[in-house]
Amino acid sequence: MEIQIYSKPACVQCTATYRALDKQGLEYTVIDITAETGAQAEVEALGYRQLPVVVVGEEHWSGFRPDRIQALA
Repeated sequence: MEIQIYSKPACVQCTATYRALDKQGLEYTVIDITAETGAQAEVEALGYRQLPVVVVGEEHWSGFRPDRIQALA
């Protein structure tokens, strides 16, 4: 199971998401939308305007969602 997090620097909800994933022992890849070409467009294509956007296979959500993170563990 690959977990990708679309993020940007100084994002409070992003940091909370990393901490929750770390606490569950889950590995993830962070994609900085300010540094990665096309990442912003990918987030918008999924229908989101708020970060973080977490993508796990076909499933995705926006914002800090401890309930969804718990379900992954």
